[in-house]
Amino acid sequence: MTASRAEAAYSRAAAAFRTPTLDLLHGRFAPFVVATLSILFTADRASVPIADAHAELGEILEELRSGDEDDERRVPVGTGRDVGRNWVRLGWLVQQIDDDVEVYRLSAHAVEALEIAGRTGGGRTRVSNSRVRTLLEAVENLADSAEVDPARRLERLHQERALLDAEIARIETTGAADPLDDDELLEEAENVLHLARELPADFTRVAESLKAMQRDVVAHLRRDERPTGEVLREYLQRARDVMQSTPEGRAFAGALRLIGDPERIDALTDQLHSLLRQPFALMLDATQRAELDAIGRRVELGVEEVLAAQRRASHVITGQVKTHDPLRDRQVDDLLRDVIAGLHVWDGRGAAEPVRSLPLIDLGHLRQTVSDIRPPGAPAPLADAEDVEFPDRDTRAWGGPRYAELEEYVAGLGEEFDLGAAFSDTANDTRRPVDLLGLLEIAHRNGMTEHDEVSIVEALRPDGTARRFAFGAVTARTTKEDVHE
Repeated sequence: MTASRAEAAYSRAAAAFRTPTLDLLHGRFAPFVVATLSILFTADRASVPIADAHAELGEILEELRSGDEDDERRVPVGTGRDVGRNWVRLGWLVQQIDDDVEVYRLSAHAVEALEIAGRTGGGRTRVSNSRVRTLLEAVENLADSAEVDPARRLERLHQERALLDAEIARIETTGAADPLDDDELLEEAENVLHLARELPADFTRVAESLKAMQRDVVAHLRRDERPTGEVLREYLQRARDVMQSTPEGRAFAGALRLIGDPERIDALTDQLHSLLRQPFALMLDATQRAELDAIGRRVELGVEEVLAAQRRASHVITGQVKTHDPLRDRQVDDLLRDVIAGLHVWDGRGAAEPVRSLPLIDLGHLRQTVSDIRPPGAPAPLADAEDVEFPDRDTRAWGGPRYAELEEYVAGLGEEFDLGAAFSDTANDTRRPVDLLGLLEIAHRNGMTEHDEVSIVEALRPDGTARRFAFGAVTARTTKEDVHE
């Protein structure tokens, strides 16, 4: 019996040490891994673009390698990219796409390892009044929730109400709140920090359970040979109920009713800021104050991480269902199996056996009748521009330059003219900003000379508003023939 218990205990311990969490903490470069991950990922930086992470890893490696200690004992070999990819393989980092950018996130195992390292290196881990009271209150709440005898439940509620009434009467009589002393408040704050350190690993574990469920559903869907309609109904329902598909998701859904309200998160943040202004907060070190201040943000980011994983899982499952074709999937799977089997047999020297089966091509909808194979008739020719009537003069007024009117106007200005003066003297309906461009185009075509002076003109828009333009003074010719004289 003793031997069997010892074997079972040893098996459990060996299995625990094979998890990425203890593998991280027990590895040769554990101090480097813990220090680097705590630098790269913070409460306000839950994900890091992969390119940035590799660059920062390279800088940390270079800085630590330049120290006096033995490099091989302090940091691993390789570049920042090599180290990052290795951590993904070991299960400490997770790759995903956020807003079309590939990023790293801490895995649940890495978050748990950082929590253990932080709690162990944080100094005082002690049995305190606050810690024990938290345990007792949790047990009492559990017992109350499981109580089925209404008389005992009422007795408990009457006792709680009597204590509250006594406290209310005391404060109304004395006018004093009598808060706890600073040492007791410090114990309470340390207990809060202890509880808060466990949240990131819990949130990440829920998100990873949803991702694992997503992969399982997609793999199962590809193997499913039932009619597509039946598959659609089952898996679309599973996509809608994705949060209820895992034990972690169901637990989070219950917790979300407490922390999912933005007003509750705002109230939590305000309470934390108020606590940091209290005298006892000065007894906390800088790291503890920063952790206390970041609790609200940490909860908010954790909720966002889980909800993002839920949306991503629903999107992937729904997209897979919409494109699900059992016949095509089986054909592709059979083809891949034939190719892999042929590669195992082929020695690389002789001729390879060609693939003799391919998935059927989807030709879409073909013509079903050949009664009239001629194409439809050509469209009617466009009408001459002179025959077009503009029903709305205002619509035409917002169009391009009126070249015909401008050319007729320029023809009566003599051999040469100043473009700015000519534009200012033209009629209002050809003094629009676009007509200034048309006049410049005509001047450039016929030949023009630019001067150092600046011409300033005022153009009139069709709606009556004016706009001033400044340009280099231009003397233009009336006709193109004058350029060659």
